[in-house]
Amino acid sequence: MSMRPALSAAAGAALLLLAAPAVTAHAAPSETVTVDPAGRIAADGTITLSGTYRCVGNSGPVFVSSSVGQSADGARHGIGGTRAVCDGAEHAWQNTGKATPDDLKPGAAHVEVTLMELRPDSGLPLPRFHAVQQQDITLTQV
Repeated sequence: MSMRPALSAAAGAALLLLAAPAVTAHAAPSETVTVDPAGRIAADGTITLSGTYRCVGNSGPVFVSSSVGQSADGARHGIGGTRAVCDGAEHAWQNTGKATPDDLKPGAAHVEVTLMELRPDSGLPLPRFHAVQQQDITLTQV
């Protein structure tokens, strides 16, 4: 008796199982946050950062928060926060904040963006992170 038909059936089943997660992953939107490759810096130290986000399934308010830094010691400056809508669609975000003129300068910078929910738990709002992105960008003078 030949084992070839059984091996063929097993290989076919394995291929279907491997393909199944890829199909499932596209059925529901994933939660993401992105950062545009360039931010803006004004002469008075006002920083503007932007990008996109997508989230689903919140029970509390969700915010896109961002920080930027240029120093080797890892110091960061918080740059605003934007209220997010978690409906599964992709949305644009833009945060603006002010650092002192000597803190940040045009040029290379490192940004961290967080999509975070304040989910109520026993009466207290506790953070739930939906997505985080770190990226090197360029701050351009405006």
